[in-house]
Amino acid sequence: MTLRPFHLAFPVHDLAAARAFYAGVLGCTEGRSSDHWIDFDLFGHQIVAHLDPAAQPVAVENAVDGHAVPVPHFGVVLTPTDWRALADRVKAAGVRFGIAPYTRFAGQAGEQSTMFFRDPSGNALEFKAFADDAMLFAKD
Repeated sequence: MTLRPFHLAFPVHDLAAARAFYAGVLGCTEGRSSDHWIDFDLFGHQIVAHLDPAAQPVAVENAVDGHAVPVPHFGVVLTPTDWRALADRVKAAGVRFGIAPYTRFAGQAGEQSTMFFRDPSGNALEFKAFADDAMLFAKD
């Protein structure tokens, strides 16, 4: 099966702030838009920020590898090179990490580089990379 791009629509309380973050900080190309939504190309996947002035972030967390992982969250599995470049870009923009870039499950099945941060509307994002993509669904 050929991997196809996913589509994700999510709420934001301010489209201008979403545009500045997704296009300016993350480097996403903007696609179609209106006064109520904006399409972005997130590493080949279509995400759509939909205006909801009352949008509130969800504050649930689950423990994973000793860290409080926000739920829900979304992101992309990147190459290690792209992951490091994104981590540097996010740091340079002064975005506060919820979980700073680190190696999760070091020396175990599923070892991965990961980082979490939130967009201006409080949506949690995770970006990860595997030195070996076979580890994506690996079990002990």
